[in-house]
Amino acid sequence: MRAFDAVGQRMSFTAGAQALEVSQSAVSRHVISLEEALGQKLFDRSGQRLVLTAAGAALLPEVRRAFDLLEQTMTAVSQDPLNGRPIRIHIPPSLLQQVVMPMLRTFHQTHPNVRIDVSSAPVTGLPNTETDMAIVFDRPNIDDRITDLLWMVRVSPVCSPTLAERHAGKSIEDFLSDNDLLHVTLEGEERGLLWSTFARTTGVAIDTNRGHAFDTLSLAVHYAMQSGGVALADLAMFAPEIAGGQLVVPYDAAIDDGFGYYLKLRPDDLADPTISLVRSWLIAQFSARQ
Repeated sequence: MRAFDAVGQRMSFTAGAQALEVSQSAVSRHVISLEEALGQKLFDRSGQRLVLTAAGAALLPEVRRAFDLLEQTMTAVSQDPLNGRPIRIHIPPSLLQQVVMPMLRTFHQTHPNVRIDVSSAPVTGLPNTETDMAIVFDRPNIDDRITDLLWMVRVSPVCSPTLAERHAGKSIEDFLSDNDLLHVTLEGEERGLLWSTFARTTGVAIDTNRGHAFDTLSLAVHYAMQSGGVALADLAMFAPEIAGGQLVVPYDAAIDDGFGYYLKLRPDDLADPTISLVRSWLIAQFSARQ
């Protein structure tokens, strides 16, 4: 397995052997032994370049993940045998900032011996980084992960009190047409997708490509509060700002845009009691917020 991983990561028997500090023939023998045990070829050696077969491409990331997990666990145990390895969780930036940060503080008070490593990036769906679990912003979908719905998004146009007062009395169509629309960039989606969905659902005729775009919803909403423009915001996520008067909802025009926040993890990882604990705790916390 180690030989296969070394060669697969570098797509070279020579480089794999150098990484393991053994001979190329030794690495080759190990890979051939693994192929014989599996009854499947892992590399296509017929061309000038080494290429993974379908079986090799399926096996390599799982082998890499297994070695990473083993190394992290051994490191954690050697440093502090009373504590396990940190649980790695990805959380979208806006949800992390607006909702999950207070949850994590409470979790730490309740479970001081459980360590959590948080990563955050403005991606739609699963992140590219290796994690034990991930809260993803996405449409409903089916894959090989255990998936728990945490939060369905319900959005409405929001703006600063000053902007709302300046345009009081206008129809929603005129209001949106007279102000910059603030977009959130979604990976792999057109720029105006969310505003287009809102316009189509509400029957409002507006140019949905106008205005500025931001990586995260938090940035778009804070721009709306400070600099003008209208953001399409999740009302529950920004309830504190709305209640505090920093942000206003000038029209009763909330819609479900089809996106939500889902907790995803691999079925095998539920055997880890700490991962199972964190999952159950997160589900309970989001359920309580509803």
